[in-house]
Amino acid sequence: MSVWDELTGQADAIATFRAAAEQSMQGESSRSMTHSWLITGPPGSGRSNLAFAFATALLSPGNADGDEATRRQVEARTHPDLGVLSTERVIITMDEVRALLKTSNYSPSVSRYRVMVIEDADRMREHASNLLLKALEEPPPRTVWILCAPSEADLIPTIRSRVRAVRLRVPSVEDVAELIARRDNVDLPSATRAAREAQSHIGMAHRLATNNEARRRREQTLQTALRIRSVADAVIGAAALLELAGEDAKGITLERDASEREGALRSLGIEPGGTIPPALRGQLKTLEEDQKRRAKRSLNDGIDRIMVDLLSLYRDILLLQLGVDGDLINAQILPDLINASQTALPEQTIATIDAITTARERIDGNVGPILALGAMLLTARRREGR
Repeated sequence: MSVWDELTGQADAIATFRAAAEQSMQGESSRSMTHSWLITGPPGSGRSNLAFAFATALLSPGNADGDEATRRQVEARTHPDLGVLSTERVIITMDEVRALLKTSNYSPSVSRYRVMVIEDADRMREHASNLLLKALEEPPPRTVWILCAPSEADLIPTIRSRVRAVRLRVPSVEDVAELIARRDNVDLPSATRAAREAQSHIGMAHRLATNNEARRRREQTLQTALRIRSVADAVIGAAALLELAGEDAKGITLERDASEREGALRSLGIEPGGTIPPALRGQLKTLEEDQKRRAKRSLNDGIDRIMVDLLSLYRDILLLQLGVDGDLINAQILPDLINASQTALPEQTIATIDAITTARERIDGNVGPILALGAMLLTARRREGR
């Protein structure tokens, strides 16, 4: 199986990276292959997936389709010639960049290249970006950098001028559904519904197609908003949405945290359930602190996913109010959408959409989520029998 088979909806980008990998294997110097890349695209478009597919192709012996042993090492992030910087914090720190830069200067040990991947490169502040800039200006001859960010504008101009940018598009619902059905062994109708409700976000579509609890939380989010009739409903609804976001965050992090802890104990030679020697407790404490930081970020991500789902809800309602033909994202609850469209004016629905955008900005600005959600839901009130 080719390393490119797990990607979807990005034929042009795949062709670009595949050609570069093939040129690198032939030892040719051409415009197809450069030592600094930037992959941009909206959330869920598959930036990281494409970055690691390209890394696998560069690190694999033989051909540009990648070999199974290298694929497994890259997936586990254990390949000796792969460096990865992926933070669970709001920003990538200078110390994290320095550590990656140090390893980028090593010569490849088993592959043709040493590949350095920075996920969410937009999280670097200016000082950290300037550190990276020096490495991009004069990279070692066998080191390849792959940066990922939502857009080129998220990086400083001097970095943008030193990378080859490849822009990803939002994959179609059909492309995402086909991938989920094939990869996750899900029937096509369920995969299509998940892809539509995830708005072609590949990771979220996977969760909705394979996780009953994720589907339940999304349905509860929409019903909470649809039931808002008074100020009291808005206050109660805000608390309910925050609780749903917390449940979603726990659902994502709990299994990963347990796996990380188990792996850390195993690497320290401690049997499951065994006593942790005092001298080793500091290492586990560091892991626990990192997990707490990740839990906070996951909660914020969960709140933002709720906002995205609510935007899709009121987008559907507005289409019905205006009589515009268009595919409804939440077609599974069509009777509820029709009822909501008849109990408010289009102007009210537009005001709610604006309020959701404002709430996202406020939460990004560290306004308390419960206050931002409550103010948002006040605009979502509907009057029966209008």
